[in-house]
Amino acid sequence: MFEGLGNLIAYQWLGLSADSKLGSALQFFIMDLSKILVLLILVIYIMGLLRALLSPEKVREFVRNKPKWLARSLAILLGAVTPFCSCSSVPLFIGFVEAGIPLGVTFSFLVASPMINEVAAVILIGILGWKLAALYIASGLTVAYFGGMIMERFKPERWVEDYVWKISMGNTEREKPDTSLGGRHRYAWHEVKEILGRIWKWVVMGIALGALFHGYVPEAWVSEYLGGEDNWWSVPAAVLLGIPLYSNATGVIPIAEAMLGKGVALGTVLALMMSIAALSLPEMLILRKVIKWPALALYAGVLAIAFMLVGWGFNLIS
Repeated sequence: MFEGLGNLIAYQWLGLSADSKLGSALQFFIMDLSKILVLLILVIYIMGLLRALLSPEKVREFVRNKPKWLARSLAILLGAVTPFCSCSSVPLFIGFVEAGIPLGVTFSFLVASPMINEVAAVILIGILGWKLAALYIASGLTVAYFGGMIMERFKPERWVEDYVWKISMGNTEREKPDTSLGGRHRYAWHEVKEILGRIWKWVVMGIALGALFHGYVPEAWVSEYLGGEDNWWSVPAAVLLGIPLYSNATGVIPIAEAMLGKGVALGTVLALMMSIAALSLPEMLILRKVIKWPALALYAGVLAIAFMLVGWGFNLIS
């Protein structure tokens, strides 16, 4: 259906040739834009119905006072199914610290939350297939778990900004949520509008970049420089490229689709996706508000090394 819509608008209505670079790029843009927007609305609404009572405070309390291995696992799973992005990092970080949750567990949550979410998982399955979706999610969960463990070894508590330890979270009563069907519908629709309003521009930018890559980058060039495991430097280059490209796991999917379609090695694509989602410059600037430069450098270094290892590993086995 979506491919047919792209063909209709690009090739019939606009009269572009399927063999032209512009026609191929525009068809890809229209097809992916319509597909991703429909999937976004449906998935966000359905998950909003189920998540009407979930809040950052409940996430924090759910993890609190659990054994460390269990707390880390729960934090990662909650990070993967909650809608919090890097914009929520500061209040969540402060809340986790005040609740006495180890910083290694908190960092595991901060890695998992932007990298993995159910919306991106469904869109990944719908566009790239369940195998790639499973590989990306499994890699993200692994990086989040062991990345938090490694950071904990360095005792990062000493690098938390002083004001974070002094903040007292108020005990004001929260308004009781409306659990009726109508209340859940209003919450779910609010989630659709809020999340779409926050990410639509990154989704469109990601699709546009993917379309340009799909239409204008020659396959011969891709095969020579990015296509095989022999080009070891393509993985660290992908990690570096992801730092200024602020987006989320949803917005980077069209770029990954176009790159895979041109023959870019799987590990290189996974490394780029992870870097954009969890290692972007805006994410680092937000985290700098609550942790000092040594902790920020450690966080970025651990993630960068992990993403490169994931990329090289998948390039070897794919």
